Amino acid sequence: GDHATADTYLQLAKGYAQRWIQLANDGDHFRLAFDKPGTWSQKYNMVWDRILGLNLFPREVAQKEMGFYRKHLNRYGLPLDNRKNYTKTDWTMWTATLTQSRPDFDALTQLVWRFLDATPDRVPCSDFYWTKDAFDAGMHARPVVGGIFLALLYNPEVWKKWAGRDKTHASGWAPFPKTGDPSYVGKQEG
Repeated sequence: GDHATADTYLQLAKGYAQRWIQLANDGDHFRLAFDKPGTWSQKYNMVWDRILGLNLFPREVAQKEMGFYRKHLNRYGLPLDNRKNYTKTDWTMWTATLTQSRPDFDALTQLVWRFLDATPDRVPCSDFYWTKDAFDAGMHARPVVGGIFLALLYNPEVWKKWAGRDKTHASGWAPFPKTGDPSYVGKQEG
């Protein structure tokens, strides 16, 4: 309810986002490290910008990143960054939702499915694996695999359905998701 403080921090966040766009810009993508040209990484946490309705980053940022990602796919997925060929199932699924484009979503999620189908390791669902040979990289059966369902958070009807089943009746929480750009949230292109 403290709208003045909320606005102060929102304006600060908008300024930081614009500064990041300038400092991280590396032509056809955004850098992993400001002072390291040629570096890159999945910008998976950018999903919360749209889901929470903050709209700090223009859509073009996600589209630029996705265009770059699609050029760097390995047989079993998109590496987390330029340093190694491993990835995480949950964060890749988050990244897959950045543009809200069905072809982009499918391009990344089909590779996660390919990994799960082809991995020679027979362990509970790994959330950390190698994108060139589908081997497990050492983490499995962790609760973070629930992140593969993140795309559902873009759908307000799904939110209402599951929030309505809350049996704890917890209170005092900020509303979630925050209303943002309703023309963007929950829509799929293509």
